[in-house]
Amino acid sequence: MAMRHLRFGIFLAPFHAVGENPTSALQRDMELLQHLDAIGYDEAWVGEHHSGGMEIIACPEMFVAAALERTRHIRLGTGVVSLPYHHPFLVADRMVQLDHMARGRAMFGVGPGSLTSDAFKMGIHPSDQRRRMNEGLDAVVRLLNGEVVNEETDWYKLVDAQLQIRPYTQPRMEMAVAASRSPSGALAAGRHGIGMLSIGGTSDAALAAHANNWNMYEETARENGKTADRNNWRIVSLMHIAETRARAEANVEFGLPEWVKYFREVATFPIVPGDIGDPIPFLRDTRTAVIGTPDDAIEHIERMLAGSGGFGGFLELAHNWADWEATKRSYELMARYVVPHFRGAVELRQASWNHAWRNHENFAGAAAAAVQSETEKYQARKKG
Repeated sequence: MAMRHLRFGIFLAPFHAVGENPTSALQRDMELLQHLDAIGYDEAWVGEHHSGGMEIIACPEMFVAAALERTRHIRLGTGVVSLPYHHPFLVADRMVQLDHMARGRAMFGVGPGSLTSDAFKMGIHPSDQRRRMNEGLDAVVRLLNGEVVNEETDWYKLVDAQLQIRPYTQPRMEMAVAASRSPSGALAAGRHGIGMLSIGGTSDAALAAHANNWNMYEETARENGKTADRNNWRIVSLMHIAETRARAEANVEFGLPEWVKYFREVATFPIVPGDIGDPIPFLRDTRTAVIGTPDDAIEHIERMLAGSGGFGGFLELAHNWADWEATKRSYELMARYVVPHFRGAVELRQASWNHAWRNHENFAGAAAAAVQSETEKYQARKKG
């Protein structure tokens, strides 16, 4: 089930080995966005994290603003602003400024915050995060719509609050809510009729959960007078590709072990269970990740489209499993061979090839006859 014009992008947390120089790691993240822009990726979403040691971008708006000056075409979004950590008036004001600076290339992703350690450092109990996200999102949307907001909760207060400039993008910039294991993201996105960023695996069970979240999204959107559009739904997956499966496997030995350790021992949702020795077969067998070739990537995305019912954007979770050169090569192979498959970009070229091949004998004969005719005309003129 190949959806023509499927958008391709990345979800940049990012993940960097704890022993690595953070300055050079951030520089490489910036170079990655420039690389993706040059090879034709559609979008990138930049995360917000404050603890754990590996995910080291604290302010996605700042990073996006810098990247906008270094890129030409790629759209850049916050993936995501953790709303419980910020006063909604300041979030809305910052994003409107970014929208103007981006001239419409910026996107606004929100969520409750994925690292429990972040919340605890700010004195926020995890049980309050999703409630706060919903409260903050409701206020932010009203502010972006130009409303005057008077509201008080247990964690913020708005008094005659109204933004002083309207968004550059009308009626407002594209927005999306992160949706993972709980239904809160789907319900919040549906309530406002904005996009959904599904993070939480691509196994058969995960795809079924994503499809269920989309059903909740559609129902909630309908109840709130909004129109559900699958084109505004993005699903995140894991992949690293190379020319052969063996090369891809060798590439990921660089960084996969530490990434697995991080999710087992630091993050609160282990992706590879502790009793798994070799993560590569597990990630493949559970269809959690592709470590293979462009053909493997195409099969994986087609399965995702079929299992979910269809979506508008495929996002790779940037992971640094491979070294820098192999990482760039993986994205280049995606852009050269996987993206065109889902855009119908080579169909007319193939049809043209087939037509020329089927008629090759006739065309070759006609070409030879034309050359012979001109030769005979020339010889006749010389004799005359």
